[in-house]
Amino acid sequence: MGMNDTPSSERLHIGFFGRRNAGKSSVVNAVTNQNMSLVSDKKGTTTDPVEKTMELLPLGPVVIIDTAGFDDGGTLGTMRVERTKAVLNRVDIAVLVVDGTIGMTSVENELVSLFEEKKIPYLIVFNKCDLLDNTTDGKIFVSAKNNTNIELLKDRIAKVVNAQKSDKRLCGDLVNKNDFVVLVIPIDSAAPKGRIILPQQQVIRDLLDSGAIPVCVRESELADTLKNLGTKPKLVITDSQVFKPVSEIVPNNIKLTSFSILMARYKGFLKTAVNGARAIESLNDGEKILISEGCTHHRQCDDIGTVKLPRLLKNYTGKNFEIVTSSGKDFPNNLSEFSLAIHCGACMLNSREIISRMNRSIESGVPFTNYGIAIAYMRGILDRSIEMFDE
Repeated sequence: MGMNDTPSSERLHIGFFGRRNAGKSSVVNAVTNQNMSLVSDKKGTTTDPVEKTMELLPLGPVVIIDTAGFDDGGTLGTMRVERTKAVLNRVDIAVLVVDGTIGMTSVENELVSLFEEKKIPYLIVFNKCDLLDNTTDGKIFVSAKNNTNIELLKDRIAKVVNAQKSDKRLCGDLVNKNDFVVLVIPIDSAAPKGRIILPQQQVIRDLLDSGAIPVCVRESELADTLKNLGTKPKLVITDSQVFKPVSEIVPNNIKLTSFSILMARYKGFLKTAVNGARAIESLNDGEKILISEGCTHHRQCDDIGTVKLPRLLKNYTGKNFEIVTSSGKDFPNNLSEFSLAIHCGACMLNSREIISRMNRSIESGVPFTNYGIAIAYMRGILDRSIEMFDE
């Protein structure tokens, strides 16, 4: 990620949906002012979701997603529609593009029902207004061909977005100006040379925005840092993998939590994740556990998801489990075969997608937690690491 890049997880995700040949991809190209999607008179030109990360005025950093026609048929068409439905799990706003010469049909009505079921803010836009006589009945009419009312459409999207904006913070609301905050960042074989991982970057930025003073150290320098700092830090935030040794160094009168716990709070599933971690106590020998990564990074020999967590689960419970892993967008729709789902911190997923994954787990009757909270629980320090959020 470049210094000037906004992470995809922090960008507004805008999905464009509709029937084949409604001009959906043409509207996407007009909105982005780029040939982002292939356009043709042939039905079903867009076969898979097409994504573009960009800056879009007046919205700012966004991810634009063009989807396959929702009326596609046949075996392949059904698979394409399923991929379109999967996009609904991560869009912040949906734009339904309707062929203005035909109007709303059962296909569009089904999409509207899905938007409302998933509580996705949406706009309905009627394309091909250059072929219509009456475009004055209060609907949004555009012509992708002539670029008519495209700026109006972008303004309408911006209004919906502004109505949904949240003032949530990662940790800036936990500190005051000039507070010292110590960040414990292990540097091991899994840490990319010259970089720190995204949650650490985001916490540093949020602290700076609050006027707090972040102090970054490795766990090996933590004790000396606390002794030489000259004042008690407001908070210590640690990487989950060194939670236990850090908790033994940090006095009980200093608040302690982890990047992963802050991320669960920021994404909106802290309470669920805490309850999910407590379900580890009731696991039975031989049960299936899903361990899921939101990204597709290169796995190291001592990878946390495939090696460290399974080992910790076995050592803590004394039981053997069947561990199933997933990564990237490959997250099951039905989790009923599992007894527990443990997700990564979801720094690469937007809030809507990780909440969708959480809801799928809950609907399947499966406890849901994340790496850091599960580790804190099994290390016996979960209560200490979340006590500040009860204030």
